[in-house]
Amino acid sequence: MKAVQLSAIAAAVLASTAALAAEPVVVVDDNEAVVYEVEPVAVAYEAEPVAYAATDAGVIRSTPAAVVGGTKTFFQTVTHPAAISAEVGSLGYGANIGWGLNEKTELQAGWAGGDVADLFGGDFDAKGINYDVETDFSNPYLGVQLRPMANWFTMGAGIIVPDNDIDVTANANGEGYYSINGDRYYAGNYEGSDPVGDKVAADNVGNLEGSLKHRNKLAPYATIGFRPNITNNFGVFGELGAAYLGKVDANVKLSGENANLPAAVDAARQAEKDLEDKSWMEWLPIVKVGATYRF
Repeated sequence: MKAVQLSAIAAAVLASTAALAAEPVVVVDDNEAVVYEVEPVAVAYEAEPVAYAATDAGVIRSTPAAVVGGTKTFFQTVTHPAAISAEVGSLGYGANIGWGLNEKTELQAGWAGGDVADLFGGDFDAKGINYDVETDFSNPYLGVQLRPMANWFTMGAGIIVPDNDIDVTANANGEGYYSINGDRYYAGNYEGSDPVGDKVAADNVGNLEGSLKHRNKLAPYATIGFRPNITNNFGVFGELGAAYLGKVDANVKLSGENANLPAAVDAARQAEKDLEDKSWMEWLPIVKVGATYRF
């Protein structure tokens, strides 16, 4: 109610001032009437700034301007990355894009893949059988790079979405057989005699080959590294860490004419079990180097 009264008084003052400005003033002096024009007075009103406490810092306000501004900022951030990098390492060959969230934090999205089996030796042993490995990796990832001390030292963490094809082929020993669960399975026709203490279960079972697939659909990873700048725009980096891909599922078969014999089928199932127990690269080591261009 007090606010209404003050408003009314202010309106009345303004109205009277306007009236005085519009009408002349007549003064009678010694029977002479003199008319004086009153100059209008310009009154400046200055609004005092009102300070509001920022109690909702970081929250997008529900106004069209704020929403438009926030959308524009997000769009500009996405379309204007801070850096692009090329990399090579145990995940494969690839690249990533980085967006600077602040001076110590960078969001990264990247991909790495290809045939990297030779980086891990190209073969491995599982229960006495040596397997050659061929790989076709595809590892898209999303992560965060931190510079906790605002210098070249970095710490990274994120998620890989692995889609890695791993093919394995068993190498028969010098006499042309695979030893599975204490029995010998010959890839070709066997013409020798049973050695003492080692049973020949089947011959002409062909090659023992198959594939592996890691069970994790999402693989968390963590790294530490360094990212020194060489110039204002160019830099290099290196990282060490690991990703947890989980255990493997194996699918193994024999390819020879006697591969369907009960003993040969049992041998293939046992080879699968041996490979799953081996769980090749359950923990995938991450070793990578690369170069970065900063905008």
